[in-house]
Amino acid sequence: MDMNFEKLGLSKNITEGLDKLGIKEPTEIQEKAIPALLKGDNVVAQSETGTGKTLAYLLPIMERIDTSKKEMQCIILAPTHELASQINSTISELISVCDLKVTATPLIGSANITRQMEKLKKKPHILIGSGGRVLDLIKKKKITGNTIKTLVLDESDKLFDKNNKAGTKELRNSLNEDIQIMMFSATLTEASITGAQTIMEDAEVIRVKEENTVNEDIDHGYFISERRNKIDVLRKIVHADKISKALVFINSGYNVDIALDKLKFHKLKAEALHGTNGKEDRKRALDNFRKGKATLLIATDIAARGLDIKGITHVINLDLPEDSKDYIHRAGRVGRAGEKGISYSLVDPKEEKVIKRFERDLGIEIEKLDLYKGNVIEG
Repeated sequence: MDMNFEKLGLSKNITEGLDKLGIKEPTEIQEKAIPALLKGDNVVAQSETGTGKTLAYLLPIMERIDTSKKEMQCIILAPTHELASQINSTISELISVCDLKVTATPLIGSANITRQMEKLKKKPHILIGSGGRVLDLIKKKKITGNTIKTLVLDESDKLFDKNNKAGTKELRNSLNEDIQIMMFSATLTEASITGAQTIMEDAEVIRVKEENTVNEDIDHGYFISERRNKIDVLRKIVHADKISKALVFINSGYNVDIALDKLKFHKLKAEALHGTNGKEDRKRALDNFRKGKATLLIATDIAARGLDIKGITHVINLDLPEDSKDYIHRAGRVGRAGEKGISYSLVDPKEEKVIKRFERDLGIEIEKLDLYKGNVIEG
């Protein structure tokens, strides 16, 4: 592949900064989206998890920010605090390695709003946050909506679901009519397509690898387990595979805390992450997991969106997700950048039919497994 970032129209300081990060060639979504975004086009883009969507929109934004003006120019919306934090970290890294004069600040709902208002007085170029908090700050006239030139909806399928679509539309309507809008997601749902039609006149629709949404670097398997025995089976899997870093999914925040207590009783190092955590609790849990102080991160689906932690080898579904798309979002936390990964599910006998449905929907084999004398074997 002879395509490079300079040929896409990015400036030398950005391409040299990417080179320092070891990013030499654009991914397919970056190759298709960056030229359109640099021209100022509206874009609705779909590309599977782990294909570089964040850089696909951040690089053109960085290129187009007018650093001679001390004004707010771009809003990036994310459906979860974790994804907003992840985007903010990526922006900070780009600013550093590319030696840019761009400024940015996160606006997360659980954080102190007074401190955020103080930061907004400095008029950062890029604002990254949750829709509710950003809209609140616009209504308080702390965000100057008339200077915003770009609106990004990251994981737009979630931002247009039944819980978020009203706020997303209200926020867009509070900005100028002629802004550039970028919508990116791993899945392009009917709700997000309908939502796009309500907030912009026209857009270039970019789809990448829709026919192959399953990462071939991930092995899939499941274990039959009664619900009451799942924690014990999880403990045995950790020992059998000598797991050092795994993301464990549970559907309810209440059950997360119960699972955490049981795992700690069995001397397993675990942290919990779910929607009712305070900001500091979430940060501590993620830091401990990233640094290897915890083997397991027990999480609800809030962690399936935008969570990118190096070194995760296993995703384990203690509870099955509701549908096959959510299964892929969860599994997509492993098998990134060419690494191999494993996705296990612990399945009550009555749920085995759900696994079979996932196999049909996704065109994959989810192998039935068992534990024997401390080893994982075919079931």
